Amino acid sequence: MSRPSLLVLSFSPIADDARVLKQVRLFADRYDVTTCGYGPAPEGVVRHYEVPAELLAWRKDPRWLLARQYSRVYWGNAAVAYARSVLPVGEFDAVLADDVDTVPLALSLQPRRGVHADLHEYAPGQNSELPRWRWFVAPYIRWICRRFVSRAASVTTVGQGIAERYTRELGFPVGVVTNAAPYADLAPGEVGSPIRLVHSGNAQRNRHLEVMIDGVEQSTTPVTLDLLLMPNDEAYRDELRARCAGSTRVRVLDPVPYRDLMRTLNGYDVGVFVLPPVNINYEWTLPNKFFDYVQARLGVIVGPSPEMAREVEARGFGAVTADFTAAGFAAVLDELSPAAVGRWRQASATNARELSAEVQSQGWTDAVERLLHEPS
Repeated sequence: MSRPSLLVLSFSPIADDARVLKQVRLFADRYDVTTCGYGPAPEGVVRHYEVPAELLAWRKDPRWLLARQYSRVYWGNAAVAYARSVLPVGEFDAVLADDVDTVPLALSLQPRRGVHADLHEYAPGQNSELPRWRWFVAPYIRWICRRFVSRAASVTTVGQGIAERYTRELGFPVGVVTNAAPYADLAPGEVGSPIRLVHSGNAQRNRHLEVMIDGVEQSTTPVTLDLLLMPNDEAYRDELRARCAGSTRVRVLDPVPYRDLMRTLNGYDVGVFVLPPVNINYEWTLPNKFFDYVQARLGVIVGPSPEMAREVEARGFGAVTADFTAAGFAAVLDELSPAAVGRWRQASATNARELSAEVQSQGWTDAVERLLHEPS
């Protein structure tokens, strides 16, 4: 008996995209999963349609964007046009469409049982700190949401605040599947002296990573900070390296492969992330790294970002700064003690199973099973 067919559609390098890769792994054992996206095929799929790297999904024809000819903007995009030319129409039972820019394409493929849309952020607010985005791109994204995402059988996103905003502003119900990491069978280690802080993530200028660097330098507590940074903006990463060149406390290091990340993080004591809310998605961030820190059995220090702060305060595995400044970060560091950090690490261990992808991904399982197995 043939298994149901599921297309996972994402304009990202799927084999390296943590959220999309979790979807593939979740469903590959029970359905015939096909993928379409950039880069090579992830393991476990029956077929992969690779979008050529030079066809950029984010590129929008400014002539049609300014003229608000949004249908031409979307269908004229090179990545969309290529995927539309190679993907079969009417052959999949369901499509799991990642992010808003895949949803119109997913609907056009006419899957027999429908489309589930997974939105990785609040798309109309992606770069809301930039006037050009707010004036020209955000209306286009809202058009996709109202015209196409609203027609998906079900929708999920990364956190409750963003889900509520989608429903309030765009009118469709949205469930939540967090960016939880797979469960890691690790134990909390002994707290170091000095206390070892770590931040892993992207080197992006609008994240203002200087806040954490300067906070560590200002602290009276013996702490160190390693930043494991992706080269998203190499010039910015070089600036941070130069800033820390004479420091005995802070180092800017290269990232480690994700397969090695948990064990690498487990060698530290506290994961940190203070992210000034320069746009809507930064305000409501609940990122991969937050869950990575928990799986690595670390304490967690975050800024007063509502989603992260709520989890930290409710579960007792860290502290929340009073604001998004270096002084606010330093004030929390000044109160650190090895005993407190040890308790945080134990609390992470207590909460690791509940905050794992195996538990948190149930929203995807429920949505896709409703598509494939409930009566039409």
